Amino acid sequence: MVVASPADLVKVRMQADGRMASQGLQPRYSGPFDAFKKIVQAEGLKGLWKGVLPNVQRAFLVNMGELACYDHAKQLVIRSRIADDNVYAHTLASIMSGLAATSLSCPADVVKTRMMNQAAKEGKFLYVGSLDCLVKTVKVEGIQALWKGFFPTWARLGPWQFVFWVSYEKFRKIAGLSSF
Repeated sequence: MVVASPADLVKVRMQADGRMASQGLQPRYSGPFDAFKKIVQAEGLKGLWKGVLPNVQRAFLVNMGELACYDHAKQLVIRSRIADDNVYAHTLASIMSGLAATSLSCPADVVKTRMMNQAAKEGKFLYVGSLDCLVKTVKVEGIQALWKGFFPTWARLGPWQFVFWVSYEKFRKIAGLSSF
């Protein structure tokens, strides 16, 4: 994530530009290369890594949710005799894995996006760090604000979990490796 963070920053900023354009405002960037150029000009090279810490935190939480939850969910499905160790068990476990990854990562995703989108007003930023952003968001909008975008995030992570885990299990079986 540290290496890819500048690309994510540009994506987040250009998505915000889409909202500006829908409101009849002039977008800040004409494309990704223009965004990179303007960010470096306005904020310096270091500006490309704005929000890198919450980006890393988000990636950690997604991976923790998906990896830790998948095996536990699969064991629960098999031990509860809901399904044998087959595609049905893998599908149910991947759904649970996607839910866990989304639930854990949404607050960090909200913080990351806000940190990346903030612009300096009179030389000062609204948020001085991840924790400050988290506290201010909850204080102003309530705790539920940390899960804004939950369903679109799950709609993206859910199918990925399914494809990844079912493929993983198939390849493991082809390779002759045991399930547990």
